[in-house]
Amino acid sequence: MEVQGKIKKIDETKTYGSNGFRKREVVVTTEEQYPQHILVEFIQDKCDLLNSYQEGQAVKIGINLRGREWVNPQGETKYFNSIQGWRIENLQAGNSQNNAPIPPADQFEPATNLNEEDHDDLPF
Repeated sequence: MEVQGKIKKIDETKTYGSNGFRKREVVVTTEEQYPQHILVEFIQDKCDLLNSYQEGQAVKIGINLRGREWVNPQGETKYFNSIQGWRIENLQAGNSQNNAPIPPADQFEPATNLNEEDHDDLPF
């Protein structure tokens, strides 16, 4: 899954507990009719992926949805969701390899000399 938008905020890396668990959060604002502010957390070694990014940049983030169950002291079961990032890509003009121009359709040659046998050679 992916989320795409502009970076609104990048937090500093935070370390928790004696085992050195690291987490860094970024908020991305989507660019749609009703923009959403999506919090994405990067954990452990993935925190460093955010080092070369800054607020205002257009990005695409590869994400995983995570869910967990927790039973509170009163015995009630609660559920929590989180969005974890594992990849981030700059979408700014000039830095994306996906911006190569596509030639017009009239520059492609039509397929010729197709036999009836060649027409449908798919095995399904």
